Amino acid sequence: MPFTPYHLGPSGFVGLLLRKWIDVPVFILANVIVDVEVLFLGLTGIGAPYHRYVHTLLFGAAVGALWGAAAYPLRRVFKTVMRTLCISYEPHLLKMVISGILGVWLHVLIDGTYHHDVKVLWPSQTTSLWVAVMSRISREQVRTICLVFFIGAVIPYALAVSSYMRRSKRS
Repeated sequence: MPFTPYHLGPSGFVGLLLRKWIDVPVFILANVIVDVEVLFLGLTGIGAPYHRYVHTLLFGAAVGALWGAAAYPLRRVFKTVMRTLCISYEPHLLKMVISGILGVWLHVLIDGTYHHDVKVLWPSQTTSLWVAVMSRISREQVRTICLVFFIGAVIPYALAVSSYMRRSKRS
């Protein structure tokens, strides 16, 4: 994506929709953490290509797993934030690790449709997703889809809040 915030739509939608199986804060933040690679390469002057190892399924899985495990000590902070947002939250280490991996993979797949330098299947020399998808979908369409998912995230969020409120009344 041209800017990491575009990833918040799909990650928020998927994370909230699948919140029973996905740790929402870890999943959403995994979509942001991936772009530390781009930031680092840009700030250090190393330069292009900006989407290197972390923007692959292989290394992305490792980074996602590390992020999920590193986030485990933050589970109380996440629980407070989720309570403020009126969303039930039950953190578990394995769920956080899997959510980190899946969050990074979602980011990589979105970027793979947008940036020509993302080698999703590295170390395989297979052509990037960009080549296959860009002949069918434009960058503007990718941005629009991400924004539609952002708006669409309101629905699973409303359902999560409704569920949270029902549980709170029973308690």
